[in-house]
Amino acid sequence: MSRKTMVGGATILAALTLWYLLTTVLGVISPGRFPSPADTWTALAQVSGKGYANGVLGEHILRSVMLVSLGFIVAVATGVPLGLWMGWSRRAEAVINPVFLVIRPIPPLAWIPLAILWLGLGDLAKILVIWFAAFVPSVINSYAGVRNLDRTLIEAARMLGTPFTTFVREILLPGASPMIFTGLRLSLQASWTTLVAAELVGAMTGLGRVLNAAQQDLYPGMILVGMIAVTICGWLMTVALGVAEKRALAWNTAAQAGG
Repeated sequence: MSRKTMVGGATILAALTLWYLLTTVLGVISPGRFPSPADTWTALAQVSGKGYANGVLGEHILRSVMLVSLGFIVAVATGVPLGLWMGWSRRAEAVINPVFLVIRPIPPLAWIPLAILWLGLGDLAKILVIWFAAFVPSVINSYAGVRNLDRTLIEAARMLGTPFTTFVREILLPGASPMIFTGLRLSLQASWTTLVAAELVGAMTGLGRVLNAAQQDLYPGMILVGMIAVTICGWLMTVALGVAEKRALAWNTAAQAGG
């Protein structure tokens, strides 16, 4: 076990101990303001067994993960190519960038009323809002990745008459990959942040639905359970993305060394 892991574990243990002392032993924090570990465990047992807010915990998690995954995948499939294109082509940047600069400052949550108006209260409206939240970081970082490439390398490829597909596969994508994955991490974080807000309106199941129902019921323990579930799901997806990033960058490094 590394020292970093040990320090992290000790920090979490200290936080849990402090939580127990302040809420259960000393009573400094009232249960109405912040739940005790026992209250949180009771809420977890309820939502895992009998269910809460139209579903059990597993159903809520699967619903939220599905929405985040779909919105994130669509955002990556559209944002990364667009960012690469804008970074590579001055003409594309001149045409697209003014429109992008107009919609970029709009908060993702501001799209919720229009999404509901266009698509109703179903999943498509939530996916649209998540897509926009994840779309912007993926475009910006993909664009920056291309612009940070060594211009000498690009000019050399042009002089040698490198086919465009070969150039994209062996130069453009490997060189821009670090910034692309930075954008993907930001996009994933934005997806989870936006999901919770999107599910506050018109959702039958999902972790956002749990948080909304618990807030209306004045149920702090359930609110904390929903928050912890969002944290764990977001962390696991971030870890999976980190594994994919290491493999991709290692493959790119090996390919560049071999070339």
